Amino acid sequence: MIKILKKYLIFFLATFLLVSIFVISVNAQGGISPEKDTAYQAVERNASEIGKVGDAIFNFAELGMQEFESNDLCARLLEEWGYKVEKGISGFPTALMATYGSGKPVIALHFEFDALPGTSQQAGMIERKPVVEGAPGHAEGHNTNAAVVIGAAFGIKEAIDKYNLKGTIKVFTAPAEEQGIPRPYFVRDGYFKDVDAAFHAHVGNNLSTSYGERQYAVITSDFLFYGRTAHAAVAPWTGISAVDAAKLMDIGWDVLREHLPTTQRSHSVISEGGIQPNVVPDFARISWIFRESNYEKVYDLHEKAKEVAEGAALMTGCTWEENVISAIWPTRDNQTIAEVVQANIESVGVPKWTEEEQKFAKEIQKSLGAKETGLSTEITPLAEAKQSTSANDSGDITWMVPHGRITFPANVSGIPGHHWAAAIVPATSIAHKAEVAGAKVLAGAVVDLLTQPAILEKAKETFKKEVGETKHQTLLPLDQKPPIEYNVDMMAKYRESMQPYYLKETIQFK
Repeated sequence: MIKILKKYLIFFLATFLLVSIFVISVNAQGGISPEKDTAYQAVERNASEIGKVGDAIFNFAELGMQEFESNDLCARLLEEWGYKVEKGISGFPTALMATYGSGKPVIALHFEFDALPGTSQQAGMIERKPVVEGAPGHAEGHNTNAAVVIGAAFGIKEAIDKYNLKGTIKVFTAPAEEQGIPRPYFVRDGYFKDVDAAFHAHVGNNLSTSYGERQYAVITSDFLFYGRTAHAAVAPWTGISAVDAAKLMDIGWDVLREHLPTTQRSHSVISEGGIQPNVVPDFARISWIFRESNYEKVYDLHEKAKEVAEGAALMTGCTWEENVISAIWPTRDNQTIAEVVQANIESVGVPKWTEEEQKFAKEIQKSLGAKETGLSTEITPLAEAKQSTSANDSGDITWMVPHGRITFPANVSGIPGHHWAAAIVPATSIAHKAEVAGAKVLAGAVVDLLTQPAILEKAKETFKKEVGETKHQTLLPLDQKPPIEYNVDMMAKYRESMQPYYLKETIQFK
């Protein structure tokens, strides 16, 4: 009798296993795991809400350090889904860290959502037509970055809940990316100490990823000169012009450029240079951005700048001090993580564009004198990145843990960066489709790391080989506080007139 029961039990278990495998195979839609399929479906059924997130932040169009509405929206959604939200991290009023799940691995997602000054533009209008004349606009499409990561965060959460996945998700909002400010502070203050891998999503004109060093290291700094006021006509010899010192620093640096490596980039603006010409100015501020291909070189470049500042002060009789705003490492991405992202890109595929969307994209390109290629329809093959002189403040993170970046096609090729025309597309159906694709790719890649520990172990091994003997150390002064006063006046000037254009629809994921 016992033998017969054992046979029936074995038969029952075998049948159950075969049925389970069949069900999983069907649900997995051609090889996609059930966990990932759950994340994909969560993103797809909330496609309209993801689009609304991007559109809402597009209409907020908040400058760096002033992203209060944008941050509050993200906080509200994440809290509704059960994420534990900590606002004001590292002293940034418009930054947060949201945490979901428990245990290892710890996966971080981070994104920026700041706008650019003077680039206000009505979505979908090819001719110049600001929403509010002179106001900020999303001329780099950072609103879409937020939509992708927020959408992915929901999809990942759904997979964790349904399959009781082990692991912790940390979502970071990063204000003032255009000033290259926040993420070095997060790293310095320990927010990434327990993180095992991290992901960043950024708007582009194709669905792609890469590996290797991608962008430059940067130090952003204000040099402050102090002199003495005097009547510029009656007794100018009793005054000490701080503006003269700022100008001499600028001139001195221009002379030095001839003898600097051609890899460096440096640019400045006298951001405060006196009040009226008949008063010898006792204060001047010259703001600098120094760029180089690695952290050692940018450190040396910055040291030379301090010597030039000292020389300018000596020549004019001024005193001076420096305020380092931010200091970031070059961005780099891990090859193993890139391979995971690429596999998800190939699984998700490029959005299916309509004829109208392709026509619209070509009309934008034609209006700008760009090549009329339309929207990307092919998946970009995985390749090693070519280092650009641009920068992103996520660089420090990428030298701490294996990191991956997803580029998604929420804009059109041929549009000049930081130009009002770059704000035409990021709140249209093109952007909405790209946001969904990006969110699925990101969610899928994270689910892969949560469900396949071997991938993360391989990523950690390749990361060690990639960085070699280089050890991350912060370039940011340990006592440096974030410049929370940035853009206060400009945002205050326009916010009230922008408010009538805020998205009125409720955003509710399901």
